[in-house]
Amino acid sequence: MSTRKVKIRDLTIGGGSPVSVQSMCATHTQDIEATLAQIEDLRQKGADLVRIAVDNLKDVEALAEIRRQTTARLVVDLQENFPLADKVAPYVDKIRYNPGHLHHLEKNKPIEDKVKWLVSIAKEHGLALRVGVNCGSVAPVFLDKYPGDHVRAIVESAAWHCDLLDSLHFTNYVVSLKDSDPKKVVHCNQEFSKRRPDVPIHLGVTEAGLLPEGVLKTRLAFEQLIPAGIGDTLRVSLTLPNSEKWQEVQWGRQILKDIAEKKFVSVPDNYGKGLNIISCPSCSRVENGDFVKLAMDVKEMSAYAKDHQLTIAVMGCRVNGPGETDDADLGLWCGPSTVTLKKKDRTLGSFRYNEVLPRLKTELDRLVTVRKN
Repeated sequence: MSTRKVKIRDLTIGGGSPVSVQSMCATHTQDIEATLAQIEDLRQKGADLVRIAVDNLKDVEALAEIRRQTTARLVVDLQENFPLADKVAPYVDKIRYNPGHLHHLEKNKPIEDKVKWLVSIAKEHGLALRVGVNCGSVAPVFLDKYPGDHVRAIVESAAWHCDLLDSLHFTNYVVSLKDSDPKKVVHCNQEFSKRRPDVPIHLGVTEAGLLPEGVLKTRLAFEQLIPAGIGDTLRVSLTLPNSEKWQEVQWGRQILKDIAEKKFVSVPDNYGKGLNIISCPSCSRVENGDFVKLAMDVKEMSAYAKDHQLTIAVMGCRVNGPGETDDADLGLWCGPSTVTLKKKDRTLGSFRYNEVLPRLKTELDRLVTVRKN
């Protein structure tokens, strides 16, 4: 059974259409020239859709000018800023909202009313929606309802929003269920597909991280899902310098080609054992460009601990930083000038970019010593 068709301007997602490939700008939205250049680069490399982050009215003004100068299909990512939907709608083709962030603003308004308003905007402007559920920001009501079962909480959150959208007579939407663990990505999407085989799915391993591990994690999920008919559009989420953002599109196309030719990756015997570094994909919300270099430095510094079952998370902004470092043994939440060092959900302190690596190593040394003993 194929999923139903979702229209994003002249692009069809689902309904047996070829799997489309997406990416996201890492330039600051208000830097119109740089953002336009990156949109065009991604489009020329094969991106069917390009996502842009919008956090404030100045971003909206920039978006209006960007729309004027490009014909690329644009998706806006609102995250915690869903009240801007009516402002951005004239300039985009699709809006992504995160169910886990709707409760942050207009706290006295029911979630149902917020989604109803988003649907009214989408209908008025002929837009598609993406219900984007992320592992680090699952709505508290679902975490409370399914304690200890993170996969169930993710799936139920997505399914609940689908039922709500359907009840509002709106079907031009896709869903994503993302995690940094490829196994959980597979499990979540398999379970959701059983529940709602009609709904097109956007695939991705969030915070897949640096090359080459980020591509391996992504392939491990995609190679199990896509051959089973699960997945209608995708993004390969990599931590990359701005100048190499095109690699997300290149790898997305390559993975699809390899799957079509039945060329599957050989999983290393030790995969899933030892040190795991997760880092969010570079995007316009990164508050300091040194985040990417820091992620690379962390990988190099921590190589000595590769045989220990530990997770280090390096997150580049306020959206991913707080929640998606909580489960890591050690986490770095990168701000404009300082980096917050965490141990699980406990904050150990804030340090300048050139100071945090030695302190991280001290904490890593302690964990390694404990594991050895």
